[in-house]
Amino acid sequence: MQSKVTLILGGARSGKSSYAEQLAIKSGLPVTYIATALVFDDEFGQRVAHHKNRRPDDWKTVEQAHDLALALQNHATAGQCVIVDCLTLWLAQCICSDCAQPETQDWQSEREALLQVLPKLAGTVILVSNEVGMGIVPLGAINRQFQDEQGRLNQVVAQLADEVVFIAAGLPLKLKG
Repeated sequence: MQSKVTLILGGARSGKSSYAEQLAIKSGLPVTYIATALVFDDEFGQRVAHHKNRRPDDWKTVEQAHDLALALQNHATAGQCVIVDCLTLWLAQCICSDCAQPETQDWQSEREALLQVLPKLAGTVILVSNEVGMGIVPLGAINRQFQDEQGRLNQVVAQLADEVVFIAAGLPLKLKG
């Protein structure tokens, strides 16, 4: 059985995660929430806690900073809904040398594994990602690399997705599907 893949894009604090959670609730399916963030400081920990606190108690949470394709293979099954929140933090951790990336993985292999598995999944898959291409080109090589890789990732995932929604000020704008 093929999956239905929805990509939700938007800026920081645009309402992407809330929208993804509402789609998951409307699906009526059991939900697994794949959280990709590594917490490095108290302020970010508070952001993560805010996300955790608003999820329904019956949702399963899987913390997966790397090997996202494997997590999707394990959890995106027929009759299930999976939210990945978010591709942006996953990518940042994959390209950041300080983020304890597994020695056997690199960004390109992580990316290719995700792109290979997406069309083969079953169930409902909701991917959340930041749109980073609407601002200026940042200073610093790692920042430009991140912006470039995020833009490229969003483009190819959007091509693979059945539905793409852009969120601005909490309002959805359907781009595809």
